[in-house]
Amino acid sequence: MAEDHEEIERKYDVGSDVVFPNLALVEGVGSVRQPEELQLEAVYFDTPELDLARKGLTLRRRIGGGDAGWHLKLPRSGDSRTEVHEPLGDAEDGVPAALQARVRGIIRDRPLVPVAEVNTLRREYALQDGDGTIMATVCDDEVHATVLAVPQGLEGSSRSGAVQTWREWELELDGAAGDLLDVVEEHLLAAGASPATAASKLSRTLGDVSPETHAQPSDKELRKGTAGQLLVARLAEHIARLQAQDAAVRTGEAEGVHQLRIAARRLRSALTTCRPLLNREVTDPVRDELRWLGEVFAPARDAQVLREHLNDELDQQPADLVVGAVAARVEDQLSADFQTGRERALESLDSARYLRLLDALDELVASPPFTEEADAPARKVMPRLLARDAKRLRREVRAIDSAEDSTARDHAFHEARKKAKRLRYAAEMATPALGKRARSLTKATKKIQTALGVHQDTVVARQRLRELAMQAHLAGDNAFTYGRLHALEQARADGVEADFEDRWRSFRRKQLRRWTGKPA
Repeated sequence: MAEDHEEIERKYDVGSDVVFPNLALVEGVGSVRQPEELQLEAVYFDTPELDLARKGLTLRRRIGGGDAGWHLKLPRSGDSRTEVHEPLGDAEDGVPAALQARVRGIIRDRPLVPVAEVNTLRREYALQDGDGTIMATVCDDEVHATVLAVPQGLEGSSRSGAVQTWREWELELDGAAGDLLDVVEEHLLAAGASPATAASKLSRTLGDVSPETHAQPSDKELRKGTAGQLLVARLAEHIARLQAQDAAVRTGEAEGVHQLRIAARRLRSALTTCRPLLNREVTDPVRDELRWLGEVFAPARDAQVLREHLNDELDQQPADLVVGAVAARVEDQLSADFQTGRERALESLDSARYLRLLDALDELVASPPFTEEADAPARKVMPRLLARDAKRLRREVRAIDSAEDSTARDHAFHEARKKAKRLRYAAEMATPALGKRARSLTKATKKIQTALGVHQDTVVARQRLRELAMQAHLAGDNAFTYGRLHALEQARADGVEADFEDRWRSFRRKQLRRWTGKPA
């Protein structure tokens, strides 16, 4: 079973002739234990293209020390970094499936191969407080690293078989306050160390592995930039979120299904809003695949939301009005639906179709298929795109009033919800370029979307309650409570429709006139 461990550490380059300082003199340190000497042998794994290294991840199998085993280190955030542990196992078994799942969205169907071997003679100094509790550890490492496999032509990298040696110090907190890092660092620097020039032993071994992606532009840069630059920044942001939630779904995190679906929806929405900026022969197939991904994840998410809602509703009912094993049936059926949906979603994440979608998304950011309009300033292009989405929302809201029956009316509400969500996402994307105007539109559209979303939730709930009631009836159970819950959902729908009308009147007056020139 994989275990996550949060590391808070700093690394330092140090010459071979530098004397290790007496850290017992550090303020707040009670004593330093006699050093423990360890021999560590690690083999690092990556794809032949070094996809993990380019994303700031390292994957190794290490023998020796108190945490021997497989270690996956996730990208660093300041001094903090998450390390995922798996048992050592047999080397012939290869990379544990749990760790492969964490990085599948990055490596896709490319193999993981040994790329470097690092042997370290470590002297480990434990820093204790006055009570003998370990606060931090400082490691004095003599490193011997060998490159096993590096892509030919990788600029600045060592070639296969090259051996390097160096010395480094590593300072890691072990429950102490973060300011201890600064205090200990002063002594290490004074002794002759300097902040490490490489983020990890692997990065120093391989040399100049250029990042796959560049830093996101600032809002100030986007404000003055082109519409194409704004779109690419948006796509890059949500591709990263999609990959992060890919790992969350695979490892069973509760919100992973929901968040991955949101990331896919935001990507599709951006491509839809910005169709005038793009060669649609290239991007429409990607939009279709993002729609497929959202549809695959919908059953699991719908069951998750409905289960939580109906359980809350049942908890609020008087005990004498909950007749029969209603709670058990709701729990069993919807939990089973969620599990079935999640299994289908997991299957999709391992499919070639999904992995090629990830490749296509990367290609969109690397080589955007822009039209000439993408080169125009974002502050001029985005208002036109927002106006288009606002008009589509207005058209769908009008369809609600002209619906011929309740089924058509529910469908119209649902379509309006989707158009409101698209407009909200577009306004969020436009915010760096348009500032306050776009933020105001985002806030107002979110209110509309929320009301329409609750309405759709009641539609799904009523349909499922009818099904559950029929199952109960056929099984010889009393269906009274299902009918009561159905009536409550109908009342909730009526209430939210009235709420939507109030919000829409305000939206027409304050937002539609601004963006389309017409209030209704």
